[in-house]
Amino acid sequence: MSMRQEDRYTAHDYYLIDELLEDDHLLARQAIRDWVKQSVSPIIEDYANKAECPTHLFKELAEIGAFGPSLPVEYGGGGMDEIAYGIIMQELERGDSGIRSMASVQGSLVMYPIFAFGTEEQKRKYLPKLGSGEFIGCFGLTEPNHGSNPGGMETTIRDDGDSLILNGAKMWITNSPVADIAVVWAKNEEGKIRGLIVEKDAPGFTAPEIHGKWSLRASITGELVFQDVRIPKTQLLPNVEGLKGPFSCLNKARYGIAWGAVGAALDCYDSALRYAKEREQFGRPLAGFQLTQKKLAEMITEITKAQLLVWRLGTLANKGKATPAQISMAKRNNVHMALEIAREARQIHGGMGITNEYPVMRHMMNLETVLTYEGTHDIHLLITGHDITGLSAFV
Repeated sequence: MSMRQEDRYTAHDYYLIDELLEDDHLLARQAIRDWVKQSVSPIIEDYANKAECPTHLFKELAEIGAFGPSLPVEYGGGGMDEIAYGIIMQELERGDSGIRSMASVQGSLVMYPIFAFGTEEQKRKYLPKLGSGEFIGCFGLTEPNHGSNPGGMETTIRDDGDSLILNGAKMWITNSPVADIAVVWAKNEEGKIRGLIVEKDAPGFTAPEIHGKWSLRASITGELVFQDVRIPKTQLLPNVEGLKGPFSCLNKARYGIAWGAVGAALDCYDSALRYAKEREQFGRPLAGFQLTQKKLAEMITEITKAQLLVWRLGTLANKGKATPAQISMAKRNNVHMALEIAREARQIHGGMGITNEYPVMRHMMNLETVLTYEGTHDIHLLITGHDITGLSAFV
């Protein structure tokens, strides 16, 4: 057990944004917050320190409705709106970015594509089990040679009668070593990108774990390796082709990340504010010094701006109006904001800030990954640039 037994977190809402939320949003948030305090905070430092994933939390995440909160109930989701989904991600990431990743991948990158692009048979077969945590899923897009340029993917499928033969490799895949199924994107013989559901017991399919991470240490990450894996054609997602498929999934996940990063920032700010009030130097609390107040005031200002950004984004998402470029802007801004706040919070904690008695250094390391996954900081900037100029800087 780590030293950090007690979770003393208090929420911060400087602009009274809660008044813009509905009762079911607030109830969902409280349920997740209570669960994080009970099931995540007491153990997370220990798991991160050991670089182990608390896989027993998959079932608990299902029980609290964290898998696909905005998908229909009949398909294993929560039947809630997009703001509820965002709020749930925010509370999970307040606990740990890796825990939010476990839920994000399951709901947005596995359940969502099966729901949006799958057959009725595929939905009935997989979604209830994913929603209940009986199945764990992962999402295979990024490759060893192709990160920001998924269009260059080398993973292929070729037709072989009533089957497809899958070859290639995917890299940096959350949940892959423990996943029961993988939603994999590959190029067919015409060079078109297709999605398919691969079950873990398929011969020739392996998912080795990636070790040596300084970031997201409580999240399990691996590869997906396919060597002449025979996949029945019934496993193909029939209702999409091209990059539109994986990108629509990423937009759902990036939306959740934009909310989630606010949670990490809030945890760092909350810890820094409490520490600054309690820690005395030169005969008074740190919070009484101008430079400390400057740090704290700037933190809550940036958090408030980010809270307003995701609230508005959620409102647009509920109307079906949130554009990919708007989602990119919020993801990029909020993750960068959270990382800056983690760094400032670490300074306020002084030497104690690098220990696992406080959550700040763990959040800071986690956010280094969040900054570049599901679209790097720079790529999201270029997405905004393309949107406002009409000119692509990618080619």
